[in-house]
Amino acid sequence: MTAPSIVILTGAGISAESGLGTFRDEGGLWAQHRIEDVATPEGFARNPQLVVDFYNARRAQAAEASPNAAHRALAQLQAEHAGSVTLVTQNVDDLHEKGGSTDVIHMHGALNSALCATCEHRWPAPLAMSVGQDCPNCAGPTARPDIVWFGEIPYHMERIERTLANADVFVAIGTSGNVYPAAGFVQMARHVGAETIEMNLEPGENVGLFDDVRPGKASETVPNWVAEILAG
Repeated sequence: MTAPSIVILTGAGISAESGLGTFRDEGGLWAQHRIEDVATPEGFARNPQLVVDFYNARRAQAAEASPNAAHRALAQLQAEHAGSVTLVTQNVDDLHEKGGSTDVIHMHGALNSALCATCEHRWPAPLAMSVGQDCPNCAGPTARPDIVWFGEIPYHMERIERTLANADVFVAIGTSGNVYPAAGFVQMARHVGAETIEMNLEPGENVGLFDDVRPGKASETVPNWVAEILAG
């Protein structure tokens, strides 16, 4: 019997246990700003210093964070499962990579990457970016955080849709189910007959589309599920 092809989507909930706040956390970085001001192209055009400072703070916070048991379990699954395991994340931190995963699709960009708004060249972001930083490729003073802001098209959508079209199992971990296009992945997976599983502290808005719902901390539910898969 062929090992199942697994597609996994992770959201902010998997990183929350490593100390990185979600949109809803009171007192966190997101609570101090309006999304329109720090996570849209228009916000960047109005006040680039505010946006750069915001992502510098997020980058510094992420650099100090350590992966938790859920990140490590998914890395183990990628390494040991006989079938394909595609790991897609809405998160912009690098905790999956720190946890040992080697192929992570960052659909919303990455804090540790800088992007040139002129030529689209990418390079490793310094811990503290500055406004008007020069691009090392075209020398234009148009560097920005390599983050997909609201109103922009997520990265790698063609690759993600191809893997979903061939999925036997789709798992959503720590994601709210209300941000598209990621919230629609479960429907794509169901369309091809994949088993669908949600692991979340609280049910996502699209919880009714999942065959199996496993509430609880990702650091507990994910390792337990991975152990089941690897045990056959």
